[in-house]
Amino acid sequence: MKKIIAMLLVLAMALTLAACGGKTETPATTQAPAADAPATEAPAAPAAESVKVSVFWYDESDVYLSSVRDAMNKELDALGNVEYDNQFAANDQAKQLDQIKTAIAGGADILVVNQVTSGAIDTAEDILAAAGSIPVVFFNRAIGTDGSELPVLEANPTTCFIGTDAPAAGHMQGKMIGEYLMANYDDVDLNGDGIISYAMMKGDEANVEAIFRTQYGVEDANLVLTAGGKPALQYFDASNPDCYQVDQGGAWSAAAAKEYMDTNFVTYNEAAGNAIELVICNNDGMAEGVVASLQEKGYNKEGAHLIPVFGVDATDNAKALIADGAMTGTIKQDAVGMAVAVAQTVKAIAEGTAPVDALAGLSDERFSLAEDCASKLFVAYAPYTGE
Repeated sequence: MKKIIAMLLVLAMALTLAACGGKTETPATTQAPAADAPATEAPAAPAAESVKVSVFWYDESDVYLSSVRDAMNKELDALGNVEYDNQFAANDQAKQLDQIKTAIAGGADILVVNQVTSGAIDTAEDILAAAGSIPVVFFNRAIGTDGSELPVLEANPTTCFIGTDAPAAGHMQGKMIGEYLMANYDDVDLNGDGIISYAMMKGDEANVEAIFRTQYGVEDANLVLTAGGKPALQYFDASNPDCYQVDQGGAWSAAAAKEYMDTNFVTYNEAAGNAIELVICNNDGMAEGVVASLQEKGYNKEGAHLIPVFGVDATDNAKALIADGAMTGTIKQDAVGMAVAVAQTVKAIAEGTAPVDALAGLSDERFSLAEDCASKLFVAYAPYTGE
């Protein structure tokens, strides 16, 4: 693997900062034996050098990332000459950095990092400083905000980012919600006051994806509603200026969402005439918790009133809830696509390809390079309301 790193360093010298704006093999020539020459047994090909890959996850309990991990394990297994391990930081950034340093000391050749602190460019820089010339593939959780990651990616040609276009899920979810409400407005409006009262479940206070989903899930729904002559959504609790309830542990958990909904129902309910009529969630895990709470209150079951619940990820559990009519819609975050993109990038890097060129070599309609940086690859979102 030292040869791979040396090759990457040579490639890095050839790359310019415009990267954010392969290996070339020369076939060996052999002389064909004479027609009457006795056949000789070809020498055995040397065994491919094994590549040590360490994969770091912000937490083990995240439902969506569990799906990514299952798919990624299969993809890495299929590569054959890759030895890999999965390490979990329990949502602790300091712990993850220690894990990365330990893996480097243990001879890791490639680091695949699901950074704990989303959007923290200083953390990404610390990881890259520790890695030195070792290739780093960041994935899923944004490493910077407002373009702060661009100079870092430009200055580190042995790294890249594979994730999603963070605002896209929020925009897509908001449009889905607005269109659903326009088609079912009177059914959703439980108290008949002409305004839809909503709750918002935010997965993490500082996470980039959570911030955009919280913002655009409402804003884009309101664009559809107001264009159709309906009033904008109204947050159920006028005393909450944030207009969301956040998982204080940053775990996007079903338990946190259920606890919030259970508490909300004490004051905000149908009998009081101020019931929550719609719930928007940053992910499907929180949506599951909301549905569990609603079903305990007699909603979202066969023959009962449906309070629309929307999530993001299209997990298997969410798909089952949608099929049962207990949940209304979600945005598919392609777990298999994410895993394929990471594994194929690891494969290319192991063969001596610079990360920026590895991303460019991924030909799949699910993937697209970011417009502002060739070292960022996005896996596409898609709406899901059942099949």
